[in-house]
Amino acid sequence: MRIVQIIPELNEGGVERGVVELSRELVVRGHQSLVISAGGRLAGTIEADGGRHVPLDVASKNPLTAFKRIRALRQVLKELRPDLIHARSRVPAWLAVLANRSLKIPFVTTVHGFNSVSPYSRVMTYGDRVICVSSAIKEYVQKHYAVPDDRLVIIPRGVDLQAFDPDNLDRAFMEAFSREQGLEGRLVVSAVGRVTQLKDYETFIRAIGLIRDRQPAVLGLIVGGVREDKRDYFAGLQTLVTELDLADHLRFTGSRTEVAEIYALSRVVVSSSKKPESFGRSAAEALALGVPVVATGHGGILDIVLEAKTGFLFNTGDAPGLADKILATLDRSWPGLRDFVATHFSLGQMVDKTLVVYRETAGRLSSEGREKR
Repeated sequence: MRIVQIIPELNEGGVERGVVELSRELVVRGHQSLVISAGGRLAGTIEADGGRHVPLDVASKNPLTAFKRIRALRQVLKELRPDLIHARSRVPAWLAVLANRSLKIPFVTTVHGFNSVSPYSRVMTYGDRVICVSSAIKEYVQKHYAVPDDRLVIIPRGVDLQAFDPDNLDRAFMEAFSREQGLEGRLVVSAVGRVTQLKDYETFIRAIGLIRDRQPAVLGLIVGGVREDKRDYFAGLQTLVTELDLADHLRFTGSRTEVAEIYALSRVVVSSSKKPESFGRSAAEALALGVPVVATGHGGILDIVLEAKTGFLFNTGDAPGLADKILATLDRSWPGLRDFVATHFSLGQMVDKTLVVYRETAGRLSSEGREKR
């Protein structure tokens, strides 16, 4: 099959990583993978993995240039002649819907997040099949857009089990990072993700302070970069660390690419997000390395963190509850975490399920003609 994925840009982010990983796996399985985007640092990876990146402005929200960009996309699609178009975001989805009116190429969308409910967001339900990355996303789509169940399919994002394999870790980095951060002999609790208000790192920091009173060896790691517009928020977190006298119990490591190694150095991984996450990739990645997860009990994380089986859940903003659940993970063993991810959230199963959707959609529409809504 010749598949086109269309996404605004190819820079850092979970959706972008998913596009790159799927492109690579499509090529490995003998398919032609093409990705249309405005570019970014991951565009070269698409090419290096055997796919093709087609640069086109499918990111701009400027309505004055929309018709020009729709015409350009229609021409590109005519030249590429794909078997199927897969849109991953709202702007490129609108452009694809309008460019594809006369071409009638089978069309699939993926709803990656809890987008605002609006006519603008409704475009993500216009796919001949609509992929949802979690049960929570499927429920959200059905509640607000009344999409028939037979057009919806749940396909969780996939974890690359080779990249998150205890046997494939960079031991030299782990030793150096452990020395740099002073991890030896510490109870390491990590939270991974960019420093933003939505991650609710205040609650994480307060929980570390409460644990310190019972487990003086505790050391919390916040692993994520700080954008320029989040500098004030970051400064507030640093002030909170000072106020709680946690300078020896909390580290801001900045953005790191070696997240698998950091998970493996941790006894517990925490996701304290205020806003429900559509999936919870960091939780699945940590479980793949055999590390239990404590997370806020909402959103897509509910598919991943099963109470007392793969970790524990706590209420949003409840620092004492988070502290108790972190300590509770220490009182038991956690067998089967990697097997759980391999069964439900592996990259392989994601690709398998996605190809089934592609084949069914392309095959049905090529024989019956495009369905009308």
